[in-house]
Amino acid sequence: MDDTMHPSERTLREELAACYRLIAHFRMTDLIFTHISVRIPGPEHHFLINPYGLLFEEITASNLVKIDLQGRAVEASPYPVNPAGFVIHSAIHGAREDAQCVLHTHTRAGCAVAALECGLLPVNQISMEFYGKVAYHDYEGVALDMDEQQRLVADLGEKPVMILRNHGLLTVGRTAGEAFLRMFYLEKACEIQLAAQSAGKVVLPSPEVCAHTEQQFNAPARPLKPGELADPDAMGLAWGALLRLLEKVAPDYRD
Repeated sequence: MDDTMHPSERTLREELAACYRLIAHFRMTDLIFTHISVRIPGPEHHFLINPYGLLFEEITASNLVKIDLQGRAVEASPYPVNPAGFVIHSAIHGAREDAQCVLHTHTRAGCAVAALECGLLPVNQISMEFYGKVAYHDYEGVALDMDEQQRLVADLGEKPVMILRNHGLLTVGRTAGEAFLRMFYLEKACEIQLAAQSAGKVVLPSPEVCAHTEQQFNAPARPLKPGELADPDAMGLAWGALLRLLEKVAPDYRD
C-alpha cells in the first residue's frame, strides 16, 4: 500500500478488507456479488467498496475502490464497481452519518427469513439483540433503479439492520467491526429460527423479556438495577479475536 496514504484511510482500508475476508471465512459470500462499504471521513462522502470481479478472498486493503456518491471512481483503479452495490450503499452512506460501514449479504438463511411473512422472530437469545431494531424493505427487483434509493433510506430509518424482502440482509455500523458482528449474529439468528420452525411450533419469550434482553446487548452503559451486571467490552473483544484469526488464516488482507 502507498505509504503516503492518510493514516485514517489506511486503517479504514485494512478494517474493511478484514471484514471481506471474515465474510468469506464464515461462508457468507455470493461469489463476486454483494458488498461491504466504508465511508472515508470528510465532506465529500467518498467511500470504499469492493472491486467488481474479485472474490472476497482476493480483496486487500490496497485494491479496494474509492468512489463518490455518484458511483464515480475518485482514484485510478483497474476495477469497475457493481452498479447494484452502488445504488444501495451510496443511498445509505449519503443519508446516515452513523452508517460508516454498510454490509449486505445473500446467505441461504438470510434469504429464507427474508421470504417469511413473519420476518425475524425472537426465538433465541441471539435474535433478541435485534428486537425492535429490524427494518424491512419490500423487493423491487435488482437494485439498479436510482428511484429506489429514497424508499430504501426511508424504510431503514435509524435502525441498525434491515431485512430486504425476498433478497437478503443488511447491517450498518459505526465501524466495520460493528457492522460485521451485527451481520454475524443476524445470520446466526436466521439459522436458529429456521431450525426451530422446521422442528415444530416455536415458543417466544414475553415482549418485556425481549425488550430487556435487547437493552442488555445494546445499552450496557444504562443505569443498572442492584445486582445487575453488564458486559460493555464484549464486542471489542470479539473483534480483536477475529483479527487474530485473520492473522493466522489470511494475513495478506492488509496488503
